Amino acid sequence: HSMWLCVSVVVIPLSSLGTPWCAPIKVKHGDVSCRTPRGEHYRNVMGTRCKIRCKQGYETQSSEVVCMASKHWSSNYACREIRCPKLNMPANGGYKCSDGSYFNSRCEFFCSPGYSLKGQKTATCQHSKVWSAGVPTCVDIDPPKIKCPNLKDKWAEPGKLTARVTWDTPEGVDTADGILTDVILKGKPSKSDFPEGLHKMSYTVFDRAGNKGSCRFTVRVRVRRCSSLFPPDNGYMKCDSDGDNYGANCEFKCTGGYELQGSAARVCQYGLTWSGTDTTCAAMNINVGVQTAAALLDQFYEKRRLLIISAPTAANHNYRFQMTNLQHAQCGLDLRHVTVIELVGTYPAQVGRIRHRLLPPGLALQLRLLLQIPQRSFQMVLVDKQGMDKQRYPFPITAAELFTTIDTFPLRKDEMMLQQEAGQACQS
Repeated sequence: HSMWLCVSVVVIPLSSLGTPWCAPIKVKHGDVSCRTPRGEHYRNVMGTRCKIRCKQGYETQSSEVVCMASKHWSSNYACREIRCPKLNMPANGGYKCSDGSYFNSRCEFFCSPGYSLKGQKTATCQHSKVWSAGVPTCVDIDPPKIKCPNLKDKWAEPGKLTARVTWDTPEGVDTADGILTDVILKGKPSKSDFPEGLHKMSYTVFDRAGNKGSCRFTVRVRVRRCSSLFPPDNGYMKCDSDGDNYGANCEFKCTGGYELQGSAARVCQYGLTWSGTDTTCAAMNINVGVQTAAALLDQFYEKRRLLIISAPTAANHNYRFQMTNLQHAQCGLDLRHVTVIELVGTYPAQVGRIRHRLLPPGLALQLRLLLQIPQRSFQMVLVDKQGMDKQRYPFPITAAELFTTIDTFPLRKDEMMLQQEAGQACQS
């Protein structure tokens, strides 16, 4: 007989025999060094401890893992790329990065047109997962641009010393967000009347950041002018506007007893010459050869006042006293445009005299008759420029009294003003 030997096999866990247990450990982007419990050949037997070292720019969840009975490594050991938190976008700007938010990625910041960078221009993701610099800001430091009108050069219109100047209000242009304040004008607004000369103007505008843009321009107004005119001797000149500007009108008057020759009015013309001819005041030429008293008096109408002094004889003491008194008052008489007519003697031997001019007897007689002057007593008659018989005096009066009376006449007020302006007066 042959005999069978039955052998029963007891299964012992493989690990105990130093066999691989966990998945083989492989680290991309890093190194591993493991220690087995009893120096086994395989590096994934139960109880193996492995140290993980990631290469620069990578990190692992845990630096040491153990192969556990569950056939799993104690934690995730992969080397993952280091990552910084995502950067914020700067307002009114942005950035470009070489490698996103990963380690060593270099991000460059930029700003929108019209804005400037304030802060670091670049930031790098560091090993510590922190960026090397904060996000910069974009600030608007560019002033807005504004273009003023060109020099405005205008000639004044005839008779005016101003010119109306018009222009378009300039618009500001902003390089950043385009939001600007209203433009502010320094100087008179467009469509204003500008006086003669140079007027400096400026416009200013601000952007939202308070940057100021400004520009300047000049308004120039010119007045065409003629050469100056002067009042004639023994006369007055009255000009409107500015006296010598294009369109100005000058009027001339002669003092009583002087006659105007040349133009009574002249205008400054576009070619800067005066219209008309030169104005002079010539002494009045009295024609004593007229036939009637009326024709004689007519020559004084609106020009002179008359003081007619009548006496029966040249020896009449009222007459002599009056003439002596007036002798010293010649300037005051001239100033008041008074012509003295003397009538002396009785019919038929009466004579008349105006200063050094003699009146024929017939004319002297006619004057007495026309003005109803008695021939046998002293009498004075004051006649105004309108030919009105204003006052009669049966006795002599002082020059002062006479002048006071004349100075109340309506026309005399205007004359006095003109004479004051012209500086005409008597040395008393």
